[in-house]
Amino acid sequence: MQFLESILQALASLKANKLRSILTLIGVIIGVMTVIAVTSIVAGMNRYVANELSELGPTTFFIDKWGVVTSEDQWFKVMKRKDITLADMEAVQEYCTNCEKVGAMAQSYGRVKYGNQHISDVEIHGATPNIEEITSVVTDYGYYPTDYDNDHRTQVALIGWAIADKLFPGIDPIGKRITIAGHSFRVVGVAEKRGSFLGQNQDNFVAVPLNTYQKLFQKKRFDWFAIFVKARDYPTIEKAKDECRLILRARRHVPYKEEDDFSFQSSESLMQVFRSFTAGAFIVMIGISSIALLVGGIVIMNIMFVSVKERTKEIGIRKALGARRRNILWQFVVEATTISLVGGILGVIFGGIIGKLVDMLTPLPAAIEVWAVFAGIMVAGFVGLFFGIYPAMKAARLDPVEALRYE
Repeated sequence: MQFLESILQALASLKANKLRSILTLIGVIIGVMTVIAVTSIVAGMNRYVANELSELGPTTFFIDKWGVVTSEDQWFKVMKRKDITLADMEAVQEYCTNCEKVGAMAQSYGRVKYGNQHISDVEIHGATPNIEEITSVVTDYGYYPTDYDNDHRTQVALIGWAIADKLFPGIDPIGKRITIAGHSFRVVGVAEKRGSFLGQNQDNFVAVPLNTYQKLFQKKRFDWFAIFVKARDYPTIEKAKDECRLILRARRHVPYKEEDDFSFQSSESLMQVFRSFTAGAFIVMIGISSIALLVGGIVIMNIMFVSVKERTKEIGIRKALGARRRNILWQFVVEATTISLVGGILGVIFGGIIGKLVDMLTPLPAAIEVWAVFAGIMVAGFVGLFFGIYPAMKAARLDPVEALRYE
């Protein structure tokens, strides 16, 4: 009964002193709101990226010279590496026994034109025909450039959905001729719509045979070039990587004990890199929310001191009527905890609203985590409990005679 009365007293106090209540709760609200909002965004992005990267397949990886560059020093170091070449791909294709399929893809950017319409900054992919199988590219209609096209360097192209939508609205693009970076190509297929990934349009590309790409766009070197490998099955993926490493180190004359001058990337490794970035952002936000909760706790403690002072005579009367120290202590601790919990609940609500708005208004996905909701409320309760103990002890130690004399 006393527990319920203490809660009602705390709620009545919040209602009676609205401005003071806002000042009391704002720190806790901001702290919990930050945790919920950031957790929602990070969790949603992790799921979204994991889903997108899963299209690469669990048994697929690619090898390029760049890897994931995270610093300026690393950038200059990677710049000095030799380019990955077609000869490197052919060596892997010939000697890797645990590699089921080996292909390659080059990439640059250029303008695509049809009639009076054009699109700038289009990804131009030069790919071996088996890239369609290795990377799970889905052709909506038409076909992906074939071995015949690659061997004979035919000027044919598969176009992304966004290219088809803008250049050929309401028209079947198959058989039409488009200009890619100044060269004429015949459209033979349209890729299935994939949408955007972290704000980048994945349908803004054209794919042409790799040998054609090499002949027309980059006779000596590529803007970006990678070897794509599909291992026989998931248990052999590490063996396939080890084989590729030995083959490429030997071909590229990498001295013993020196690190590789190429990098392996897979859906798992890319996901780990992404999670490390989001984890860093999450830690920063936790630090900010901790400061807000600390400030909120101090404010609650000061407000509780004010409350004790205002209710000194009430405390004296209760003690005169037989209330014990622990009764007074319990009352004020429950009040402080209740006030903080109200702030925590409001923080959860506002954090959820922010997460939902981010999900609706930006390309960034958000998903509210149940554990974060419970954690936010529990932390808010702990803040109220911790910072409410000292004022409660001061109230419990008041001398009843002195308290009754207080005006």
